[in-house]
Amino acid sequence: MTRDVDDQHVLAAVSTGRLPRFGRVEELLADAHARYRDDDSGVVADYIPALASADRALFGLSVVDVDGSVHVVGDADHEFSVQSISKAFVYALALEEHGHDAVREAVGVNATGLPFNSVMAVELNDGSPMNPMVNAGAIAVTALVPGASPAARWQYLHDGLSAFAGRPLALDVEVYESEAASNQRNRAIARLLESYGRLARDPLETTDLYTQQCALRVSARDLAVMGATLADGGINPVTHERVVDASVCRHVLAALAASGLYERSGEWLDDVGMPGKSGVSGGIVTVAPGKGALATYSAPLDDAGNSVRGVRATRFLSAELGLNLFASRPDATHDREDVR
Repeated sequence: MTRDVDDQHVLAAVSTGRLPRFGRVEELLADAHARYRDDDSGVVADYIPALASADRALFGLSVVDVDGSVHVVGDADHEFSVQSISKAFVYALALEEHGHDAVREAVGVNATGLPFNSVMAVELNDGSPMNPMVNAGAIAVTALVPGASPAARWQYLHDGLSAFAGRPLALDVEVYESEAASNQRNRAIARLLESYGRLARDPLETTDLYTQQCALRVSARDLAVMGATLADGGINPVTHERVVDASVCRHVLAALAASGLYERSGEWLDDVGMPGKSGVSGGIVTVAPGKGALATYSAPLDDAGNSVRGVRATRFLSAELGLNLFASRPDATHDREDVR
C-alpha cells in the first residue's frame, strides 16, 4: 500500500517525555508551515455569516512548552473567534467548580458518534447531552457556570478563559451578534434539554452565554498557552498562575481524547495520538500531557469541519516532535540542551 509523506512520519513517531531542544522545535515548526502553507483546499465556514469573510490564506502555528517556552510561525498572532474550542476550557472550569462526579452525572463523557449539533443524539439517549464536546453537552456545561446574574456568569467565564490564555480575551461583537441571530438550532437543543430536565438554567439565557463564550477572540499563540496549561497540570506555564487543579486536566484530556474531534475522534487518535479540539473558525489545539501544546489556525475546513492545513500540520508535528502518546520508543536525540 502506498503511503504519503505524512503516513511515513506517523509510523516513525516517538514519545520522549519532553519536547526537543528549543532550536529544533523552531526548525520543525518552520518546516511544517512551509510544507502546508500553499494547500488551498477546504471551504471557509459560512453558516455563521461573520465567519464567511475569513482570509483563507492566513496560516499560523504555535507550540508552547510546559517550561514556558513559546514558539510561533506564520500568522500565529492573528485573532479569530474561539468557537467550539471554548468547550474544553469551560468544561475545566465547571469541573473545578462542581467536582468531577457532579458534572459527569449531569453531562456524561461518552462519544455520540453523530455530528456535533445532533438533536437525534439527545433523543436517542433519553435526553442525556452525552459529552461536553458536542453542542448539547457544552450548553449543559455552560448552564453550570456560577453567578447570581447573567452578567456575573459571563464575568466568571471571561475571567476563567482569560486565565487559561494568560491575558484578557476580548469579545468579537460582530461574530457574537452574527451567531446570536442564526443560532436557532442551539436554542432548540437547549429547549430540548430543558424538556428532559437536563438544563440547570433558563435555555435562552444559557444559549446566549454559550454564544458569547464562542465569540471570544484568541490566536494560535493563545490556544497553545491554554493547551499547555492543561499539559502542565493546570498551571499556566507563561504566567505561572494555577488556573485549575491537576485532576481537572486529566478529566478534560480524557474527554478530548474520546470526542474532541467529534465523529472523527477515533481517526484523530490513530493519526495524531493526542487529545485535541477543533473549532469552526479554523483553530485546532492539541495537548501532550507533561510536554506542552500545539495550536494551529487556518480557516478552510474539511468536510468534518476541521482545518485542512491544521490537521496536516498537527499530524506532521505530532510525529516529528515526539508528541504521540501511543508511541513507545524513546528517541535519544531529543535532548534538552537549550541551544538557541
